[in-house]
Amino acid sequence: MRIATTDSVLKSLFIHNRSLPTAERYTQIEQIERDWIIPKVAALTARTPMIGSRAQWVAALEELLASEQEGTPAGHYLAEKASRAQFTLVVREFALDGLTEAQNFFPIIPRLPIRAQMAVMRVLIDEFGCGNLQQTHSQLYRNLLTELELPLDLNRYLDHTSDETYAFLNVFYWLTQRAPDVEYFLGALAYLEASIPAAFTVQVRACERLGITHGRYYSEHVHIDDFHRKEMQLAIREYEAAHALDPTKLWIGALLLSELIGTAFEAAVRRAREEA
Repeated sequence: MRIATTDSVLKSLFIHNRSLPTAERYTQIEQIERDWIIPKVAALTARTPMIGSRAQWVAALEELLASEQEGTPAGHYLAEKASRAQFTLVVREFALDGLTEAQNFFPIIPRLPIRAQMAVMRVLIDEFGCGNLQQTHSQLYRNLLTELELPLDLNRYLDHTSDETYAFLNVFYWLTQRAPDVEYFLGALAYLEASIPAAFTVQVRACERLGITHGRYYSEHVHIDDFHRKEMQLAIREYEAAHALDPTKLWIGALLLSELIGTAFEAAVRRAREEA
């Protein structure tokens, strides 16, 4: 596994994505993405059969989710065997995600028709605790970090995050701002919201077993993301009602997220077992 260092290209991309945009910085973003995400999406497109309708996309998504329901050895290990130190390292690995959760989704809003905007905004409102700081998902993650005696300063994690996780973090900046078609984003977020309720049962179980009291970050997602799953399907239906829909690009977005988040999680657990 490649661990991000001070000269990691994907780390640099994350920093660029969260910095004041300049012509020079934007050129660097496009250069990195040209070598990273553009070929990845092109390769995925080349090997992905065409999806003929939204109904076929929904069926394909359900089949993908069902195939992932049993989990992986890494997930089973984290849930049932990982030590508190190992679990802490996994939490640390995803701290950049937890501390910035959903902040990179907002640029998609002006690219959507208004009814689809409303569905995505309902998801975002939940992510930010409906205006209540204590319910904000990033605050729930901060509570978890504090219990595990990890820092709250985002910058403290820049040199301790793997390239696999940086890939997952960076992809939504591309999906919302530079992907040529919004279907990639809609499919990706629809997959993510639909997969998390089952995926996060691993962390919920680990918190219960290890006596971690601030595991609500995970249990809240198990609860709320079932609603988000429905909202994302509504957003896709509303987009189809307003524009021609390319369901194959929805599917490519879902496959892209499945690959990136799965790779990041597997790498995080492997790294924790090696380091702890």
